[in-house]
Amino acid sequence: MTIQARRARMEQVDAVAPLFDAYRQFYKQPSNFEQSRAFIAERIERDESAIFLAEDEQGSALGFVQLYPTFSSIDAHRTWLLSDLFTTPQARGRGVGRLLMNAARDFALETGAKGLVLETATDNFTAQRLYESLGYIRDTGYYTYLLDLSQG
Repeated sequence: MTIQARRARMEQVDAVAPLFDAYRQFYKQPSNFEQSRAFIAERIERDESAIFLAEDEQGSALGFVQLYPTFSSIDAHRTWLLSDLFTTPQARGRGVGRLLMNAARDFALETGAKGLVLETATDNFTAQRLYESLGYIRDTGYYTYLLDLSQG
């Protein structure tokens, strides 16, 4: 069975939105399809992210990866933040995550980026194995901090 990844456009919002909603649920957020659809549609419409959608031969959505542009002041280059990677449970173990990660890498190269950066949960060992098998190196030189402004 052939699985392909392509950049999502407005025509694919309805294919990406349920995947994005499931991704958010994976990270313990309540399901909110309307919010998920609106968020994805806005990112695509405003060209604020690059989203790649993996589909099988029948056009069934199997997963997605979302990248946000950022820049490194230290290196004075573009970098892409690989923010979201998700595959459906039935697609896992079929190379869909690897396909999407490679699509992200190819896109970063095409846009002249110096690299890709990502974060994952400390207990997401499956994702960590995938990233490391693709040459990603865990950063031990920097800490990540978050200032949560939603708590008032």
